[in-house]
Amino acid sequence: MRVIDGSYGEGGGQILRTALALSVITGEAVKIINIRAKRPKPGLRPQHLYGVLALKELSHGEVKGAREGSTELEFYPKEIKTKHIRVPIKTAGSITLVLQALLPAMVFADSEVTFEITGGTDVPWSPPVDYLKHVTLYALEKLGIRVELEIKKRGHYPRGGGLVIGKAYSWEEKKPLVATEFKRLHSFEGISHAVRLPSHVAIRQAKAAREVLERVYPSVPVKIKEEYYEPGKDSHLGPGSGIVVWANTDVLRLGGDALGERGKPAEVVGREAATELLEQLKTGHAVDKFLGDQLIPFLAFAGGEIWVSEITKHLITNVWVVEQFFGKVFEVEGELGKPGKVKVVRKVEI
Repeated sequence: MRVIDGSYGEGGGQILRTALALSVITGEAVKIINIRAKRPKPGLRPQHLYGVLALKELSHGEVKGAREGSTELEFYPKEIKTKHIRVPIKTAGSITLVLQALLPAMVFADSEVTFEITGGTDVPWSPPVDYLKHVTLYALEKLGIRVELEIKKRGHYPRGGGLVIGKAYSWEEKKPLVATEFKRLHSFEGISHAVRLPSHVAIRQAKAAREVLERVYPSVPVKIKEEYYEPGKDSHLGPGSGIVVWANTDVLRLGGDALGERGKPAEVVGREAATELLEQLKTGHAVDKFLGDQLIPFLAFAGGEIWVSEITKHLITNVWVVEQFFGKVFEVEGELGKPGKVKVVRKVEI
């Protein structure tokens, strides 16, 4: 049994997600200790627990220590046979973080796997679902991975209630990804949403983001979709708003996002997302700091090289977890908090 120390690096839930996904892919049992040791509330939170149980179902495995607050877990995978995964997070636990655990394992199934996950679609400290759909999945498609994802309902903190459904296809052709520098910026796109709130919230968020982007790139088209609901026709559990904007380049997409909160003007939300995106574009590197760590488990099997706008603790940690299973796979060039490069020096064969 392989033992993974959950206190390494950023010491959060990402170690758990990646380690369990690789356990399912390799069929190798894993023990994870010091789970989320560097978080204010260490141990399994609801979204982590549901991710564990979903991977258990996917692999027909066995697990010890799968309870909220647990700081130690043993996972014994078997075969990936399940064709439908249902994950009912009963809080605003992040749907996208659950998918970060599930996606690498699901694409190693011998046929397509459908999924249905309830919980938080747009919540603090996790990628918004629109970023996952329009930035992450776009990049994974370049690696030969095909995932369909549909947002049926949004869920915000604290009530959740969001619903995402989709389908992950078997990863048949593993294509290396070379995403170094972008040469052309074709357009900006985005989605600004507001639920259980006046429509002008989504409109003002979009307008503010558009103005920031057009000020810096006046000749680049900007198209931000506004998503809102008429009073009486909005079935979401609670109010919330947010915006995701992304840049379409000749290589990949880079993104920025922001969430609304009580007392925070919609204009501030929009400007925040656009400013974050502009910050990612400054280096000319093709992969933003949010996408870099998400690509690591997939790159290990496909090969390639990515240049990221910033080397983050999450990226370094994910590299470490992958290499706990397979030995030296990556070469990372650059300092923490600065632009850098990640190259696969030995592709993993499964």
